[in-house]
Amino acid sequence: MTPEQMRDASLLELFALEAEAQTQVLSAGLLELERNPTQAEQLEACMRAAHSLKGAARIVGVDAGVSVAHVMEDCLVSAQEGRLLLTPEHIDALLHGTDLLMRIASPEAAPTAEDIAAYSVRMTGLLDPSAATPARPVAPPQPALEAPPVAPQAVPEPEPEALPEAAPTPEPRKAKGAIEGGERVLRVTAERLNSLLDLSSKSLVETQRLKPYLATMQRLKRMQGQSQRALDGLREHLQATEQTDEVYEALTLVQGLLAETQHMLVYQTSELDEFGWQASQRAQLLYDTALACRMRPFADVLGGQGRMVRDLGRSLGKQVRLDIEGEKTQVDRDVLEKLEAPLTHLLRNAVDHGIESPEQRLLAGKPAEGRVLLRAAHQAGLLVLELSDDGGGVDLERLRRSIVERNLSPAETAAQLSEEELLTFLFLPGFSLRDKVTEVSGRGVGLDAVQHMMRQLRGSVVLTQVQGQGSCFHIEVPLTLSVVRSLVVEVGEEAYAFPLAHIEHTLDLPADDIVQLEGRQHFWYEGRHVGLVAASQLLQRPAGQGGGDSLRVVVIRERDAIYGVAVERFIGERTLVVLPLDARLGKVQDISAGALLDDGSVVLIIDVEDMLRSVEKLLNTGRLERIDRRNQRGVEQARKRVLVVDDSLTVRELQRKLLSHRGYDVAVAVDGMDGWNALRGEDFDLLITDIDMPRMDGIELVTLVRRDSRLQSLPVMVVSYKDREEDRRRGLDAGADYYLAKASFHDDALLDAVVELIGSAQG
Repeated sequence: MTPEQMRDASLLELFALEAEAQTQVLSAGLLELERNPTQAEQLEACMRAAHSLKGAARIVGVDAGVSVAHVMEDCLVSAQEGRLLLTPEHIDALLHGTDLLMRIASPEAAPTAEDIAAYSVRMTGLLDPSAATPARPVAPPQPALEAPPVAPQAVPEPEPEALPEAAPTPEPRKAKGAIEGGERVLRVTAERLNSLLDLSSKSLVETQRLKPYLATMQRLKRMQGQSQRALDGLREHLQATEQTDEVYEALTLVQGLLAETQHMLVYQTSELDEFGWQASQRAQLLYDTALACRMRPFADVLGGQGRMVRDLGRSLGKQVRLDIEGEKTQVDRDVLEKLEAPLTHLLRNAVDHGIESPEQRLLAGKPAEGRVLLRAAHQAGLLVLELSDDGGGVDLERLRRSIVERNLSPAETAAQLSEEELLTFLFLPGFSLRDKVTEVSGRGVGLDAVQHMMRQLRGSVVLTQVQGQGSCFHIEVPLTLSVVRSLVVEVGEEAYAFPLAHIEHTLDLPADDIVQLEGRQHFWYEGRHVGLVAASQLLQRPAGQGGGDSLRVVVIRERDAIYGVAVERFIGERTLVVLPLDARLGKVQDISAGALLDDGSVVLIIDVEDMLRSVEKLLNTGRLERIDRRNQRGVEQARKRVLVVDDSLTVRELQRKLLSHRGYDVAVAVDGMDGWNALRGEDFDLLITDIDMPRMDGIELVTLVRRDSRLQSLPVMVVSYKDREEDRRRGLDAGADYYLAKASFHDDALLDAVVELIGSAQG
């Protein structure tokens, strides 16, 4: 390629970028002008966009672009100067020109010379009807209630699929915005971005592996302190008996070595603690930044949707506008790509099925123009979308008759179905209320496809409606497919994760509440019997030993299917970075992906939809095993005792309940003095104390404990609101074995720390 050719190629690329950005300005502005043709701001914006494209096309030598942009500019200038009032026919023609400009900038879809000539004739006729009398017979096929001949070009079907191939994000619009904001834009492939996110998530996990080493060094420091105190006691004992100088010299040498190692341990522990904290902070920042690179504004999925709604409405003889709220809501680019098809389907569905004709709307007391509203927002870690229209809603009686006619339900049963139950039939494969096939609907490819796509996104879609007033689709999907908020449980001594989006509830089910019904185990939940299955059977893990008179149950739901899955232990909620399984494994039954926990151990993420199918299969084959409800505790062992010292009644009671529920014997004290009296009068396996308390604070209490020969080996945990590094060091230097900040306090953090210090309640 010659330098001139390289130069021309780069100019054409720039022209394509500018064409995409400017045609978006034109499309948005023209839709606004259709509602109010005299908006000076929109007229100015559209005129400037056409003028810019004309100049750019002239520079790169694209004569077709110059011709189209020139006649569009003439039309818009006439409207600006008041010589022309834009009508729907003018807007149709200008939108057609916008499509032609975009095609001109894409060599593989470039229009022919005949297309350009026909467009010039059309625009000339609209600007000066007397000068284009011969062309007038062509105009009647394009009235306001008829489909303009260019409508199929207005929303080309291949465009949505073209976006993902163009690099990770729709660059042109963002590139333009970035230039205006003074920022630099760099193209990065999706694969490299995914690799960066994967590496950052692994580095975040790796930093957590420092915690056990730090805990070990803290324990060594405590043991060194105990050894030093033991030698001090030995020296006092030897002084009571006459010993040789050699014995004292040896003892002094040992004490000196211990003091030196103690000093080294204190220093190295402090350094490791600081390094671990800094490393975790940086790793978290790196991960958050990498994840943010994948996030795009929701508006990126909306390109052309407003235009599509408008053109489809006109082709059906309807007046429809699309309003959007929450365009700047941030969503993972992979989620955005997968949302485009279902949203397009629902929007077309709203225009075709929902919005009535202008005549029907006026008779119903509504404005002639129908409104479709798409709202996006964040809620509890999810992207929540609401797509509503002010149309006629679903005719429930017609739906009921269709259900009976299709033999989906007996007439007697259909007559008893509630509105919610009736609407679920619309999501069945092949179901349609349209009697005849059109270009828009009636083919039976409907809401079931939307629901399937939502499931692939680990999301859900629910339809509600008010007859005569409109319908609303409520959609919930994860903000990102890279991470998933999950409940981690233990099954057969292995960790598994249930995505929270599929969890209805968790509960401790008393064994006496399990009933036998038709040969299966059930329990009563929200007014209905819910089947109970063992996770160990579904996941083919050895059944764990019963730990009491109750079961830990995860209630999972997928549409109407709901079951309780019995697990051995709730480990807690975690935000997991999804690691796809090796493709060579194929589809692993009941498992969707893997992840790493904070300690670097592997957890498998449950495929809830697949698990529900496994449950149905076991039920149908009669191979579902009963869960052993017998009390398997055996001989009652002495429970370990914990003393909780805190002046806050709420904190005190929370810790008492958490520990008691896990099986520990818990005593409480209201301040340091009360705790000190309890420690001197009773035996405990662990002390948990706050710092800021009246009469005697936690530091004083820990200091007294470490000076007492009977209590000096007692494990001590500090739980405090103070989360500064100096506060943590102060607590640990006083002799505490563990420091937990209440700011980051959650159930699992406390229980995990207790188990680390003294083991299980009866271990």
